[in-house]
Amino acid sequence: MSPTDGTRIDHRFAACAKEGRPALVTFITAGDPDFDTSLAILKSLPDAGADVIELGMPFSDPMAEGPTIQLASQRALAAGQTMKKTLAMVRSFRENDVETPIVLMGYYNPIYAYGNDAFLKDAREAGVDGLIIVDLPPEEDEELCIPAIKAGINFIRLATPTTDDHRLPAVLANTSGFVYYVSITGITGTATPDAHRVAEAVTRIKGHTKLPVAVGFGVKSAAQASEIGRNADGVVVGSAIVNAVRASLDAENRATETTVSAVTQLVADLARGVRAARSQAAE
Repeated sequence: MSPTDGTRIDHRFAACAKEGRPALVTFITAGDPDFDTSLAILKSLPDAGADVIELGMPFSDPMAEGPTIQLASQRALAAGQTMKKTLAMVRSFRENDVETPIVLMGYYNPIYAYGNDAFLKDAREAGVDGLIIVDLPPEEDEELCIPAIKAGINFIRLATPTTDDHRLPAVLANTSGFVYYVSITGITGTATPDAHRVAEAVTRIKGHTKLPVAVGFGVKSAAQASEIGRNADGVVVGSAIVNAVRASLDAENRATETTVSAVTQLVADLARGVRAARSQAAE
């Protein structure tokens, strides 16, 4: 199935729109704090209320990330996480869930080391639906974006507060699935988005594309998710979820009996927030 036929991502955003609400997009780092716990968290997310899952590919130099996700990558790499293991997690997830979209998010280096053709083949076979590669600009689309689209994998671009109307068409040219609007400048998890400015930015982006616009960076609570979700097609939460993982670990960064539940409780709360977004706006 090619993106033009409608991918899991397309279908999920359409289903959420039909319900009159934004999608909840959740981020976790693959292999944090270890493979088995991370897989258990991944499998628990849909029932907790996640509509789309971003699975971070651990990398030693995640330059756009704040300390929270940097440390999650370090924990995962220290526990032996590799790209092969990340794809194995997706494959295991797909044994029981063939509907929830999974987007791999991260940096180009691990994919380049794996080999682009081999990666796209294995990712597609594992059940990956989309890619967000933060350090590949549109000028490099022939490198991975175009081959990914040909392989039937959505390639999702980031737009930021500094992406003006002159730059936006280049960003959107080969984007599919959804547009990820980064609501703040700087690194992840370090500031709070301004809902009014976010609403203006979403409206501006929608003037250039029919794709859903999901907003992330800085959303930490159900109240924030609800506020952002009044105007966005999706709300992305990452650092807050990764923080819930970290806070549940023991002194040696090992999982405890509360690790999975700490995440699912937060995601369930966030899900209630996004589901209330449009109803509150209508009141």
